[in-house]
Amino acid sequence: MHALKSGFLYSTPLVVIELAKGKRGSLQRWPTGLFGPILDPRSERVRRWNRVILLARAVALAIDPVFFYALSIGRDGSCLYMDGVLAAVVTVIRTCVDAVHLWHVWLQFRLAYVSRESLVVGCGKLVWDARAIASHYGHSLKGFWFDLYVILPIPQIVIWSIVPMLLKQDRIQILMTILLLIILFQFLPKVHHSIYLMRKMQKVTGYIFGTIWWGFGLNLIAYFIASHVVGGCWYVLAIQRVAACLSQQCNKKGNCNMSLSCSKGICYQFFQRPSTIERCNANSTVTNMSFCLDDNGPFSYGIYSSAIPVISSNAVIIKILYPISWGLFQLSTFGNNLTPTSQWAEVLFCMCLVLGGLMLFTLLIGNIQVFLHTVMAKKRKMQLRCRDMEWWMRRRQLPSRLRRRVSHFERQSWLTTGGVDEMELIKDLPEGLRRDIKRYLCLDLIKKVPLFHCLDDLILDNICDRVKPLIYCQDEKIMREGDPVQRMVFIVRGRIKSNQNLSKGLVATDILQPGAFLGDELLSWSLRRPFLHRLPASSATFFCLESTEAFGLDAYDLRYITEHFRYKFANDSLRRTLRYHSSNWRTWAAVNIQFAWRRYMKRTRGSGTHVVSHNGDTEKRLLQFAAMFMSIRPHDHLD
Repeated sequence: MHALKSGFLYSTPLVVIELAKGKRGSLQRWPTGLFGPILDPRSERVRRWNRVILLARAVALAIDPVFFYALSIGRDGSCLYMDGVLAAVVTVIRTCVDAVHLWHVWLQFRLAYVSRESLVVGCGKLVWDARAIASHYGHSLKGFWFDLYVILPIPQIVIWSIVPMLLKQDRIQILMTILLLIILFQFLPKVHHSIYLMRKMQKVTGYIFGTIWWGFGLNLIAYFIASHVVGGCWYVLAIQRVAACLSQQCNKKGNCNMSLSCSKGICYQFFQRPSTIERCNANSTVTNMSFCLDDNGPFSYGIYSSAIPVISSNAVIIKILYPISWGLFQLSTFGNNLTPTSQWAEVLFCMCLVLGGLMLFTLLIGNIQVFLHTVMAKKRKMQLRCRDMEWWMRRRQLPSRLRRRVSHFERQSWLTTGGVDEMELIKDLPEGLRRDIKRYLCLDLIKKVPLFHCLDDLILDNICDRVKPLIYCQDEKIMREGDPVQRMVFIVRGRIKSNQNLSKGLVATDILQPGAFLGDELLSWSLRRPFLHRLPASSATFFCLESTEAFGLDAYDLRYITEHFRYKFANDSLRRTLRYHSSNWRTWAAVNIQFAWRRYMKRTRGSGTHVVSHNGDTEKRLLQFAAMFMSIRPHDHLD
């Protein structure tokens, strides 16, 4: 262990990077090696690069079959040539994509990896030693060597070196076989490499794209690329059959020394107008064989009959899109409409097509169905709940007014939560993580409550850990006067009206805005000594003027907080804040102010005009005090 540490210290110098944060500066040390600073695979920058490299590999997989479409047969079916401009464009794109992957190979020499020995316990430990990282990546067959193999320019070499040579030698069968072998020896390993690369990234970061829709899109892209490859192979095999037709017709004449390839093997006519296109088959030695491009002719093309107009077309878009659509259709239908001939290559291609379509449909389309089911599961669950609720209300013969209230609440709950129970999702998480999540979700809302402005972070963390989100519909009664107070409710959005009955049939009303709270009787109940287990009664009736979102703190959760932090609730500032925002204290204060004002007005206005006897004045005063004390003064036990 000491040798490992000493080797790390002497083999990897440290780069000191100063990060300015406002007026402060923090120093972080990053180990560096021959290829630059070592990167953390869990960092956001590396995760973004992982997404880029996977999309680049998808582009590389989609580019390779386009090389097939560089081969074409003249409109009159006389000879075979290669479209040089299309081949050049595809070569440039493929080289650029390989350059991106080459940059990825260089980054792997700087990327920390998870030690396999550390996976015995826990999630693994990252290795930061530069020499160990370079040695691990360089000696891995699925690492450096596999990455190097998938970017070898095999299609470029074949299309620019081997194809023109074989066209001049008129070895068409060998040419088509070599093109198909590219699929076997490089394209399929590239598919395996992309899957391996994605799983390797997922082992370290847990996810790559992070959303269901990305998974849905990647599966569609994979299905599209598979159809693209099938269409490309179908295109090449169709050219091979046309070449076989030309060869057969040539051999029927006897002493056929004519070449099936054009005199100009590479033709640059991609961007030229049809009226000025140089005919690549102008010097062809094969003539009068256009009947090979007739799918109704004597030569049987089997499954390639619909490809005859495509391979003789000069429109590149048609050459690319039509084989892709053919591949999509055949993979989706498992080749049900295919009628092959007795030619062995055609039969083998049909077998591979059916088996491949079955496998892709099972895996990729099955995954897409799972993704769609995941997206629609919550909505379907909501629909089933509403249907069951409607059935239950009809069975119990609830009145229409109650039915509307239930339906309105279900819709409001769905719009607010999206069908997700947040508390249910995080209940099994570790306590510290759950507390941090609830602090992140609830702290800003809790700080909107003036009652909690002067509380320290420790108390706020405990409150955040125990609050529960609440949703109320319009005209919904939250609490009735005289009912036991079950919880304190803190308003986040919406308005609540309180009605409190006074003496002589008078009713005191108040409108509670966001940031206010109700159920403050629980605070005095939890601070009372000796403690009473009987919950206090509500002094007012509260109902919603509009749809309201709030969070509630249950009675015994509040008792837990006040018992553990009683010293903080004895604060004078907190007592004044509580009494100022309490609807009960406001009502009591309003009644006293009104009676005091009335006494003042009677005393000032009636002093000069009315003479009240001593007994009458005493009687009125007693009535006033009796009416005043009918509004019981709240007790919060904070004194």
